[in-house]
Amino acid sequence: MSTIKHPTVYVDLYDVDGNAYAIMGAVIKEMKREGVSKEEQDAYFKEATSGDYSHLLATTAEWVNVEL
Repeated sequence: MSTIKHPTVYVDLYDVDGNAYAIMGAVIKEMKREGVSKEEQDAYFKEATSGDYSHLLATTAEWVNVEL
């Protein structure tokens, strides 16, 4: 059983600029593509921005599949 909130969403961060907004933008883009609701996208954004950069990365890994 997966603990990822949206296991069907895959985000490849290999070519994504490492800044926080680029990462969140890539995640939101893939969430939209997979049909994740706007409410869930907003919840991800709110949680991801509620801490520091490390928190952003940990939150992202909890919400979607991250590939590097």
